[in-house]
Amino acid sequence: MSTPVLEISNLRKSYGDEVVLQNISLSVPVHTATVFIGASGSGKSTLLRCINLLDGIDDGVIKLDGEDITDPTIKSDQVRRKLGMVFQAFNLFPHMTVRQNITLAPIQVHGLSKDEANSRADELLIRFGLKEKADQYPDRLSGGQQQRVAIIRSIALRPRLLLLDEITSALDPVLVNEVLSTVRDLKNDGMTMVLATHEMGFAKQVSDEVCYLEAGQIVERGSAGQMIEEPQDQRTRDFLKRVHEAGRL
Repeated sequence: MSTPVLEISNLRKSYGDEVVLQNISLSVPVHTATVFIGASGSGKSTLLRCINLLDGIDDGVIKLDGEDITDPTIKSDQVRRKLGMVFQAFNLFPHMTVRQNITLAPIQVHGLSKDEANSRADELLIRFGLKEKADQYPDRLSGGQQQRVAIIRSIALRPRLLLLDEITSALDPVLVNEVLSTVRDLKNDGMTMVLATHEMGFAKQVSDEVCYLEAGQIVERGSAGQMIEEPQDQRTRDFLKRVHEAGRL
């Protein structure tokens, strides 16, 4: 069996006296998508930030392609070259065009030539139907278009692992599907992903494993069909009932 792209063992994270993640263990094989569901404040975003080394951890181990990236001697900037992350807010640079947003890191971090980076950006923009927006600034784009550009910017680095943190939560419901269809395409391409989402239908479509997180712990995990249609734990059932009542299931 090949080494998992991501492996987490007994991760613990706290802010002062408040424990926000505890006993998190997880294995993400290549070309799979692991989806975290749970209420706001359950620890989903913190977990993604720990994987991306934006937040330190108190205990446990995170391995990327078998390498312990929580080792204090590891250079976090080098680790992040292998990771793509898309946040709730689009975080595009407002003073740069769409193409410049996408090519900045490939040029500055990965050392690509400007021509090569532009070619890669245009290829992705064409593929995801945004070529005509290449020379526009972010404020001229819809929220859905901005989030799709943020995703393109992340995959332009050809990451080993893509982290997606509630990427539709800031969008008008009408714009949600265009963003989710982009992620579905990436899944079909074999991109390895860890996602946090409130969109249960989407989680069912793209996930290989769904994990329900509550109070910083994985309460239950399994296939999307089992987790969303036949959860075993009462806490998972209660959460999904609330999601259903909110119209997201």
